[in-house]
Order: sequence, then C-alpha cells, then structure tokens
Amino acid sequence: MGIKAALPKFELYLYTAVLGLALAWAASWIVEASSENVGRKTFKGSVQTGWTYFGRKMDVADFEWVMWFTTFRNHILFALSGHVIFAKICSLASPKHRGMVYMVYGLTAVLITMGWSFISLILAHCMMLYTVALIKRKSLCIVAGLCSLATFKLEPYGSWQAGFVTGSFELQDILFYGGCGFSIMRCMSFALENCEKKDGNYSFIDLLKYNFYLPFFYFGPIMTFDLFHVQANNPNLTRKDRELWDITIKALVHLGAILMVDVFFHFLYILTIPGDMKLVKQLSDWSLAGLAYSNLVYDWVKAAVMFGVINTVSRLDHLDPPQPPKCITMLYVFAETHFDRGINDWLCKYVYDYIGKDHDGIFRELVATFCTFFVTTLWLGPCEIVYIWSFFNCFGLNFELWVAKLCSLPPFSTIEGVMSEAMSRRIRGVFNAMNFWQIILYNVLALNSLDFAKLVAKRLLVQGFPMSTLSVLFVTYCGVQLIKERERNLALAEEAAAEKPKTE
Repeated sequence: MGIKAALPKFELYLYTAVLGLALAWAASWIVEASSENVGRKTFKGSVQTGWTYFGRKMDVADFEWVMWFTTFRNHILFALSGHVIFAKICSLASPKHRGMVYMVYGLTAVLITMGWSFISLILAHCMMLYTVALIKRKSLCIVAGLCSLATFKLEPYGSWQAGFVTGSFELQDILFYGGCGFSIMRCMSFALENCEKKDGNYSFIDLLKYNFYLPFFYFGPIMTFDLFHVQANNPNLTRKDRELWDITIKALVHLGAILMVDVFFHFLYILTIPGDMKLVKQLSDWSLAGLAYSNLVYDWVKAAVMFGVINTVSRLDHLDPPQPPKCITMLYVFAETHFDRGINDWLCKYVYDYIGKDHDGIFRELVATFCTFFVTTLWLGPCEIVYIWSFFNCFGLNFELWVAKLCSLPPFSTIEGVMSEAMSRRIRGVFNAMNFWQIILYNVLALNSLDFAKLVAKRLLVQGFPMSTLSVLFVTYCGVQLIKERERNLALAEEAAAEKPKTE
C-alpha cells in the first residue's frame, strides 16, 4: 500500500492527544525522580551547580556537551570565527585559491593546538594512503585504510602513536583521536575517488586541502572527497536567493536548541539517572521507557546541534555539508537509523550500497550489512558493547528485509490486497511501533550501558506484561501514525510541486 494512504482526522487528533499526554506523564515521573534524588552520593560527580537563584542543579554527565557549550566554548568559537573571517577575506581576494587558503589556516590552527609531532603523524598516514591511492586498486585502498585506522583504534598501537604528541591539556586525547580517525576516513575517501578518476591522479595537495579543512578536521562531519573537491574549487561564489537568511535562521534554531537543552538539564537528569542502577530499579515502567527514549532524543539533538554549528560555518564557505541526522522520533526502520549523516553517507557510498547494489537480494544484503558494521565497529573502537550494538543493528537491518520479503508472498500479499489502504497503514503501524522499540533498545545500550538496556527490556517486555507492554506499544503506535501522516503530507506536497511546472 502506498505512502499516501489517509486516516480520518479525528483518529489523528486522538493519536496526537494520547502521545502528548503520555510524553508529559513520563516526563513528570523523570522530573520527580530528578528532584527527589538530587542529593544522592552517586549524583555528586555529574549533577553540579546550575541556576543557583532558582535552587536548581544541572546534569553535566555528558562531557562532550559541556566541552562544546561550557568549558571550551570560547576556544571553539574563537577558532571557528577566525576561520570564517580569514577565509572570507582571502576568498574575496582570490576565489580560485580559497581551497588553499582553507588548508593553510587549518594546518596553522592544528599546528598551534597539537604541535609538530601530531602534524607529522597525520602527514605520514596521508602520504602512505596517497601512495596506495596511486595504484588505483579499490580493494587495496580499503585494506590499507582500515589497517591505518586500526592503528588508532586498537591497543597498544593507539597509545604508542599518542605518545609522539608532547604536552598535556584536557582536550588532547579527544582532539588526537578525533583528528586522526576522521583524517583516515577522509584519506580513504580520497583514495577510492582517485580510483574512479580515469585521467591521471589527484595531487597530494588536493588531499591536504581536503583533510585540513578546519571545521571538519577534529569532529567531522565527513564530506566525501568528490563533493568537497568540486565545491571547494568552484570560483563562483554567488549565493542562491535567501540563502544567507536560511543560514541565519538555522543558526538561531541551533542557539535555541542549546538553550532548550540547558533548561532541560536543570529539571531532567536523564544522563545521570541511568548510571545509578539502584535508583533505576525503583522507577516505574513509564519512567524507564521515558528515560530510554529521552536519551536517544538527546543524543540526536546533540549531534544535530554540534554538526549544525559546523555546517553553518562550512555553508558560509560556500560548501554544502552533510545534513544533520534524521530525528530519532521520526525513525521506525533500521535502514534510516544513524546519528552521524557524514559517516552514514560514507559507509553507504563505499561499502553498503557498493556491495548491496539494490538491496533486494537476501545474501548480498547480509554481506553488505556485515561489511558495513565491521567498518563501523572499527571506527567506533572495538569493545564488548560495540560488538553487541553492531550485532543487533546488523540483525535488525537484515530482519527488516526478511519480513518485507515474507510479506510480499501469498497469503500475506493477498490478504493486504483486499484491505483498504487505511487498514493496511494501521496494521503496518503496529509492526513499525515494535520496530521502533527495537531501535531504541539496540541503541540505548551503546549510549548508556548494557545493564540499563537489559533492565528496560526486562521491565517492558517481561515484568510489565501485559499492561506496560501494550500501553507503551499503543503510545508508540500513535507516534508512528503521526510520523506516517507527516510523510504523507510531504509526499503530496512534492507531487504538487512536480506537477505545477507542467500545468504552467
């Protein structure tokens, strides 16, 4: 049945009311748990002074968020602002050489931050992978790139290379492993794109321009070399109508999101509570469901804001960077689940789509997903929790294809054929709601802990059956139907926009 299947308005209003009340109720449980347990010993390290004039403390359990928007906010703003000003002046003076300007500023900033030894280490890996790229064998480029990446993700090789970087400051490890990891992925993209180049090879300077673009260097997102090379070397710096207005609006939205998260962290200790298993076991089933869901929503917001800030800078440089990840609330299929669209695009282009082709064959899809999550596991850093996360997400992606194949065969296809489109959408919504919670449970174990994920699953599926299980599933079903309605409206709007030129 098509995506344009409609449901009655009153039914959608009912779904909206149920979802809104359920979210408010779950949030009230979390606010109550946060307020009543603020003085617990286990909270001391992660719940610290916040709004003293309101008597509220703040959840500071996420070092990455605190680093970006509190502790090192001024340093990051200074570096990015310097890039914008320097790049703008030089781009106006010589638009044809702006890629070189970006490289010079990026190299200088990295040199000042991390020192000569770090630059030399990165250049050594770049030179090695560039040499392999000249052979123009994709398999060799992949193997060499993964081996290079493994030297930073596996011990004792990672620590040995980190030992070359002198000095000591709070962000050193994060900048070291972030800069090295993203550099290797960019070098692999360069090498694979060089294999596709029919006439000659890209130069080593092209690789350095690509790798040392400062906004992307330490934290991503990854923009594949083919896109970056074309855009960074385009001398035409004219903008589309209202593009600057759009950039400004999105920057204000990101600022609003930062303030919103700051407010929530004073009332909802969603990151600290899951770390205290004694407290978690005392919470209601609805509180646990709300905690699991809110942790994934927060992780999406964090990724959207951090990549959004970087993307704002790169759009000012006339680049079209990867978009922020799709909101977890809008996801009910594994095929669209990701928290970093840059890495997702990289994996899809060079691994998943390359091996899986049209993703219609069961065995080919199994091989494609296995290879994709093998690379992902290496990228994240091999450990027990990453192995479990990769296994379940790989299984979920393949299970979707198996179910789709099964439902396309009689008698299931025959039964659906005689249904109305609305009823088919409702039945699909039930399965999508179950899939939604699979996505949450499979991913929350990576964001929090395996113990927390096991407890949530046990309470919702075993101890809470049938009341908690069915009620949470029904609320999720309401949310899925609202997502489907949004997708339907977007599809109708796109169809109307496509037909408009024909009528004119």
